[in-house]
Amino acid sequence: MMLSEVTPVPDTALPLEAFKAHLRLGTGFGEDDLQDSVLTGFLRASLAAIENRTGKALLQRGFLWVITGWRRQDWAALPLAPVVALTSATLFDAEGDPSTLATETFWVEPDSQQPRLHPRAGSLPRLESGARLEITLSAGMGASWQDLPHDLAQAVLMLAAHYYEYRDDTALHGGCMPFGVVSLIDRYRQLRISAGRAS
Repeated sequence: MMLSEVTPVPDTALPLEAFKAHLRLGTGFGEDDLQDSVLTGFLRASLAAIENRTGKALLQRGFLWVITGWRRQDWAALPLAPVVALTSATLFDAEGDPSTLATETFWVEPDSQQPRLHPRAGSLPRLESGARLEITLSAGMGASWQDLPHDLAQAVLMLAAHYYEYRDDTALHGGCMPFGVVSLIDRYRQLRISAGRAS
C-alpha cells in the first residue's frame, strides 16, 4: 500500500498573515514579505507533522492510494481521514494494462479515525500477483483554513513557531513536539491497540 499527495496545498491556502501575527513580527518597514518563503516552509512542515501524527488530512486535497493486496475481501481500512469522495479507480493487471472501475463500485463507511472502503456487492477486486488498484480520493477536514477546528489550526501555528524559534538548533530529538501542541492534537490521534495495550 502506498499513499501520495496528488494536489499539494497551495501557498495561498496557508495562514501566512496569521502566522506572522502569532510570531509578533513587525510590520510597516517596507520589507514585510522578506521572510514569506521561509515562514511558508515552516507552516508546511508543521502541517505535515501534525497530519502524520494524527493520521488526518487537514486541508482538503487529492491523494493517490495504490493497493497491491488486501488483508480481507469484504472491506479495507483507508489510510487517512476524513475521506470526502472517491474520484477514480483504475485496476492494473500484472502486465500493467489498465481498466477503469466505476467509483460506484465502492462505498466509504465514514469514521473520524479510520474510514473503511467497502464493495457495493460481492468482494473487493481480486488483485493477482503483480496487479494493483489505484484509487484517487479527496480527503481533508476543511476546504479552507477557516474551516478547520480551532484547536488544530492553533496547533499548526504553535508548531510552526517552534520550528521557527529553533531553526538553527540541531540538537533537538527527532520526535520532539511541544507539550502544548501534543495536548491540542491528542484527541485527534488514532487509537492503536496491540498486545492488550492502547497506544
